[in-house]
Amino acid sequence: MTPFVIDPPPNGERRVLLHSCCAPCAGEVMEAMSRAGVEYTIFFYNPNIHPRDEYELRKTENIRFAEKCGVPFIDADYDKDNWFARVKGLEWEPERGARCMACFDMRFERTALYAAEHGFSVITSCLGISRWKNMEQINGCGERAAARYPGMLYWTYNWRKKGGAARMLEISKREQFYQQEYCGCIYSLRDTNAHRVANGRDKITRGVHYYGTATETQGSCA
Repeated sequence: MTPFVIDPPPNGERRVLLHSCCAPCAGEVMEAMSRAGVEYTIFFYNPNIHPRDEYELRKTENIRFAEKCGVPFIDADYDKDNWFARVKGLEWEPERGARCMACFDMRFERTALYAAEHGFSVITSCLGISRWKNMEQINGCGERAAARYPGMLYWTYNWRKKGGAARMLEISKREQFYQQEYCGCIYSLRDTNAHRVANGRDKITRGVHYYGTATETQGSCA
């Protein structure tokens, strides 16, 4: 795996609040920030993840890697009732549509609120590293959330560039992260299973698929 140096956060800021959706997406971003000397804290707020045991599994994996890296982890815990209220009426929207935008807005608004209350002037997210996500949509939601607070910025860094997406997979294999097979929400699970069945594949079996094997070398965040 070839290391690279990321561009610095906006305004030369060294302290960043990183919204994380899961360990596989966060791993590359965390290692890149650590390598660059960025002082970051992980903020885990993902009330979209369904069901509860799936949420706990994804959170536990992220905590495991944060502890390994010596990075502070803020657990905003499960807020599913508010999430279902936020996306009501959008149940049949396609992926990357209005429901996803409402979901990102909700998660980033909470991230920005925490940042404002705890002295962070820069927030960002690892959501955009996934090729399944619309990066412009994610950045727009992040910028809107940050704009609620004077002096706060959303760092619109392209974590996919310079091989970032490939390193994400390498780190996931190395760390044996839990490999989720759908975005996270109940509607994503529904639609993903429908697509799989229509194409002659079995439905998703949650909680059993892992990247890598137990014999692979463990790395670090340095």
